[in-house]
Amino acid sequence: MDISAEEILAEIGPVQEVLDAHDGVVNVLDTTDGNIMLSLDGGCNGCSSTPMTAMQIYYSLKKLEPVNDVIFVNGELPDYMRTFIDQKMAKESAEGNSSADADEEPQGEIV
Repeated sequence: MDISAEEILAEIGPVQEVLDAHDGVVNVLDTTDGNIMLSLDGGCNGCSSTPMTAMQIYYSLKKLEPVNDVIFVNGELPDYMRTFIDQKMAKESAEGNSSADADEEPQGEIV
């Protein structure tokens, strides 16, 4: 199952709202075989928050069934951040969506 550029942009909508306020732009360059190629342009160029923005986008998109990988062509997502998200998602998957006990860590999204 393929995913369209429109579906990608819809999924990152909350991030795009913040980018709009700072003249940032997400460009979907390719979605072939579930490998999403993006660039963060406009106000993102030179912004110190760009890696965190890329991390949130990566986390959001990797949750989608048809997405195999998310590649930032400008290198906005450092390897250590990618590894952190992959480990977090593996832990979430292993734990499942069970109801939270008092002893469990709170669940949520990276903001």
